[in-house]
Amino acid sequence: MSATASAESTKSKRSIPVRAMGFAFREAAVPRWWFFENPIPTHISNALNLLFPDGERFFIRSVKHYMHVVENDPELLARVRGFFGQEGRHGHEHERYNKLLQEQGYDLEPFLAFYRHWAFEVLEKNTPPVLRLSATAALEHYTATMAENALKSDMLDHAHPLMRDLLRWHAAEEIEHKSVAYDVLQKVDPRWGVRAAGIALASASIVAFWILGARELLRQEAAMGTDLAAHRRAAEADPVLERERKHRTVMFRGAIADYLRRDFHPDQKDDYALARAYLERIGRLDG
Repeated sequence: MSATASAESTKSKRSIPVRAMGFAFREAAVPRWWFFENPIPTHISNALNLLFPDGERFFIRSVKHYMHVVENDPELLARVRGFFGQEGRHGHEHERYNKLLQEQGYDLEPFLAFYRHWAFEVLEKNTPPVLRLSATAALEHYTATMAENALKSDMLDHAHPLMRDLLRWHAAEEIEHKSVAYDVLQKVDPRWGVRAAGIALASASIVAFWILGARELLRQEAAMGTDLAAHRRAAEADPVLERERKHRTVMFRGAIADYLRRDFHPDQKDDYALARAYLERIGRLDG
């Protein structure tokens, strides 16, 4: 490949357009059990959706704290601005979906208030900025890992079409901006120990909040009269869900092992073409 072609390839894969999608959640009549027509996988997914709006705000604030560090790097500065725009749109769309959940009868505010308190009053106010940035870079690695799986796997074929579109769009953009927070961290503090501390905080946080959110939604589902035991048996017997459960364990272990390599960089896994192919297919490659 010529130097010019290589430069064009790098420019293409690092382009971060901001796309306003406007998903029609109400008009599409998204059902309560939109994933495998089963409340168990639906609420496991919903619990992650609950984390996105405020999680994206945490990411933006963590990177924005270091804007003075990237101001002399025009290429990284442009990518940071694209990252802010994409994360803002993700938070907006997931917040709109969460409002639909509330309309369907789920009380989200107690959990969200608890989550915001820990994210912004406890973690943000009691951890150094570099650790918050490091945790953000690690969480971006996790979301990019899940994004690659979302675009490669047939799992989302079992989702309501609008939710499938929401999650695949989100996945493609997570890949587009996956290295931004990491590259800012490398400018701020490239030490391996800082990176390791960040993934430790990120792992504990996402696991705890994800489990708590899923348990709360399933508790409310049971209170509505749903026989969760029967649906759990159906989920456990589903071969696609069983395959994905096993794959998820391997996937996250591999993601952690990769991230802790001393020579790690997100771009070592070149899945940008995967994201571009999906965005081109839906006619939104350039914005």
